[in-house]
Amino acid sequence: MKMPDTKEEKDCHVLVRYKAVYRINFALAVFFFSFFLLMFKVKTSKDPRAAIHNGFWFFKIAAIVGIMVGSFYIPGGPFTRAWYITGVIGAFLFILIQLVLLVDLAHSWNESWVNRMEEGNPRCWYAALLSVTSLFYIASLVCVVLFYVYFTKPDGCTENKFFISINLILCIVVSAISVHPKIQEHQPRSGLLQSSIITLYTMYLTWSAMSNEPDRSCNPDLLHIITRIAAPTVAPGNSSAHVPTAAPIEKTESLLDEENLLGLVVFVICLLYSSIRNSSNSQVSKLTLSGSDSVILSDAAANGASDEEDGQPRRAVDNEKEGVQYSYSFFHLMLCLASLYIMMTLTSWYSPDAEFQIMTRKWPTVWVKISSSWVCLFLYTWTLVAPLVLTGRDFS
Repeated sequence: MKMPDTKEEKDCHVLVRYKAVYRINFALAVFFFSFFLLMFKVKTSKDPRAAIHNGFWFFKIAAIVGIMVGSFYIPGGPFTRAWYITGVIGAFLFILIQLVLLVDLAHSWNESWVNRMEEGNPRCWYAALLSVTSLFYIASLVCVVLFYVYFTKPDGCTENKFFISINLILCIVVSAISVHPKIQEHQPRSGLLQSSIITLYTMYLTWSAMSNEPDRSCNPDLLHIITRIAAPTVAPGNSSAHVPTAAPIEKTESLLDEENLLGLVVFVICLLYSSIRNSSNSQVSKLTLSGSDSVILSDAAANGASDEEDGQPRRAVDNEKEGVQYSYSFFHLMLCLASLYIMMTLTSWYSPDAEFQIMTRKWPTVWVKISSSWVCLFLYTWTLVAPLVLTGRDFS
């Protein structure tokens, strides 16, 4: 079923930009991975290594700049191939982190709106739930139709047909599971809003995977699709003249195409969500690096009491003498994986040759992205069925 990988000749300036992205993100990944090892098992701020994490900014910035400059002197050849494989693996792991955040976002969104529906105007919030859920499902259905029209052919594109069909079936199954009576019995607030979010994101991952397919005839550009949709409306309504079909548009030589831009948008959304997520019931509290309110200065109580007596607002100063508020090592590991994800996104997941003369689309990239969509559906399904399977555990 696999077709040979296709090669795409790129302008020299584009190849130089791709090479610069590889080397700069190599430096960032090496720096953060080094700190991941250095900060391993740092438990309190009494550990001398904690001072390096919280200070020495001049030296850390100088180290990053030094590694960046030195990375441009690394010869190509085996390094290029090895770093591409490392980038694919790291980006896949970061996508998994995004999936966990997305599943948590879906549940939090639904929980927030259901609470407001129960406490405030029920009709208003019910209409909002119904509207957003319907919008997401309609958008997903439109995506499926466009996928079948533009990413498949009657006599080819077998892989794309399989990807679209299997993900459509899985999304229907997951949506049915979310409203099953048994699921509702253990999780009354499980509903179609979460399923619609996961379904739409699954369609995005499906499109992202197919956008990296080597066969260009099965992988049209988004601008080409929009042009073909809009082409029939160009001719006057009372004209019988034949409107020629728009010729395929070659992918632009910019560093960011539509698929990569959307990938960065999803990255920013997950980053913002992980920053503002502060619910004590978050299933990803460690992943989002949310801190514990129990860690304060040893004399904070005394100072706070005196401030309160004087009418001054009470101060709460963070201190980690008794324990760090988040894992330093895992923090740097996430930044390392994020650097690899951004590297692969900015270079369109292309596979360069040893000397960066040719950028090639590879099938492993397609399978990495499509498998991430299946992992996403599995994670969401597990959050639904876990209370039924692990009956002795509290999932409130």
